[in-house]
Amino acid sequence: MTLITGAHVMIYTQNEAADRAFLSEMIELPSIDSGGGRLIFKLPPTELGVHGHVRNDLHEIHLICEDLDGAMARLAEKGVTCSEPMTADWSRATSVPLPGGGRIGLYQAYHERP
Repeated sequence: MTLITGAHVMIYTQNEAADRAFLSEMIELPSIDSGGGRLIFKLPPTELGVHGHVRNDLHEIHLICEDLDGAMARLAEKGVTCSEPMTADWSRATSVPLPGGGRIGLYQAYHERP
């Protein structure tokens, strides 16, 4: 038996309905309604990184794409303005604003993927 069979990622927000609609309509993540309008979104294959930081209880969500410029252009067509992309040796990344006030990362990975 496998110890871990998946991951459940949580986004805490001040506007659940708006962020759910955004993930469904703008990011185009498929979902199911688990009851009462609580959508559970399907994520593509996922990886987990562990990085040192001065804060010990900080967790981030970054969605991975094959073409950052193309993804940002598609989002711009829908009225979504991403942050200016940054480049690092491991990726090229941007930040995507959520209607509820939060942000998620979006990056094109340069590193090998498990």
